[in-house]
Amino acid sequence: MRRLLDVLYLLLVALTPAWADTMSGIVIVVIDGDTVLFKPDSPYKTDVHGTASRAFLKIRLANIDAPEKDQPYGEVATRALSALVLDQRVEVTTVAVDAYGRTIAQIQLGDVQVNTELVRRGLAWASAYRSRSDLKEAQREAQLAPRGLWREAAPKPPWVWRREHSAAMH
Repeated sequence: MRRLLDVLYLLLVALTPAWADTMSGIVIVVIDGDTVLFKPDSPYKTDVHGTASRAFLKIRLANIDAPEKDQPYGEVATRALSALVLDQRVEVTTVAVDAYGRTIAQIQLGDVQVNTELVRRGLAWASAYRSRSDLKEAQREAQLAPRGLWREAAPKPPWVWRREHSAAMH
C-alpha cells in the first residue's frame, strides 16, 4: 500500500501544473527531516462562511527525501532542519499538494534554499525522479566530501527503508 501511495505521490507531483504560490510565515514545528508545520502571515483559505483562516500548513520539502526518524541520520536530519528553520520567518513556494494533503514546497530562508542545503549537508537525497540540477550537484558534492549519510559505506535510501519496514510489519 505504501508503495502505491509513493507512486501516486510521484505522479501527482509530476502531473501537477507548475503554479507557484509563495507565502511568508513562520515554521512552528519540525516533524522530521523533510516535513514542517508552517503558519502563513496572511490567510490562505476561507471557510464555508467566507471567513479567512490563519491555520497552519503541513509542508513536505519538494524534490528531496530525508532519512526516516528511526533510520541512520534521521534524527540528525530532523535536528538540522530544526536548527535552520524552526521559529524562523521563511518563504514557502508551493509546487503541489500530495495524496496526504501536505503542501509540497521549496523553503527559502534569506539566501538559503533549505531543500538544497539539506542535500548539500548530506542529510537528504535529491529525488531520483524530479530533481533540479542544483540538487543533483549538491548531492554529488556531499557524496564526494563525504558529508552526513554519505559517510556510510552504503546508505539506504528512505524509500527503500520504508518499503522494507512496511513489509516487515505485515
